[in-house]
Amino acid sequence: MTLSRDMSQARFVLATDLDGTFLGGTKDDRRRLYDWIEANRETVGLVFVSGRDPAFIHELCGSGEAPWPEYVIGDVGTTIARVLPERLIEPIPALEDAIATTWDDRGDKVRAALDGHPGLTLQDTPFRYRVSYHMNPETFDPSATDKVNALGADTLISDNRYFDVLPKGVSKGPSLMRLIEHLEVPAGRVLAAGDTLNDLSMLVADTPAVAVGGSEEPLLRELNGHPGVYHASAIGAAGILEAIAALDLHPVHRKE
Repeated sequence: MTLSRDMSQARFVLATDLDGTFLGGTKDDRRRLYDWIEANRETVGLVFVSGRDPAFIHELCGSGEAPWPEYVIGDVGTTIARVLPERLIEPIPALEDAIATTWDDRGDKVRAALDGHPGLTLQDTPFRYRVSYHMNPETFDPSATDKVNALGADTLISDNRYFDVLPKGVSKGPSLMRLIEHLEVPAGRVLAAGDTLNDLSMLVADTPAVAVGGSEEPLLRELNGHPGVYHASAIGAAGILEAIAALDLHPVHRKE
């Protein structure tokens, strides 16, 4: 695997969510996709676009459970990083500076405004440019969104159990487009793959996209009638391979 290559020369780039998407489906489905990626590293690039933080991705790939990506968009789009040859995940300042400026150290203000808010429990993991909560949909008071908007930030609810506070205008889609523009990768060579509402912004960005089988209903409702999004019948990893073949983005036999 060559982590330092020029990604603009890749024939195809997979930009994929993790939970339920790249990590979704059966063990055999995941192995088929992962083996295909490794067999075609000369022509296939891999970007993780996840709500997960870099520490999780490092542990996941370091364990051998999943192939290493070349780039990581983590923390729901608030981290944009490269994977170094020594397997370190290093933020790209040229792409993150605008995110940091927009966030403007709002973390403490957000936590104070939402302290004790019904249905929200602060997540233990510290994040640089976001604040995240576990959400109980039965007790959640939607006025939390008004509190966050008053602070000049955005909210995102996904999987009906996560509530994220993000810098205004920052999410997976804008960060993916910022990265591929930086790498000079044509948008038509990139497949965005996801399954929950926090993937919406990248699925409707200017690339081919797939909502894999088993995607949550709120995402499917938002995508209803949206051109350019392929709806896979196969779940998770199998749905990704289904879309690559259906959209003719790259041959999907083991190696070209």
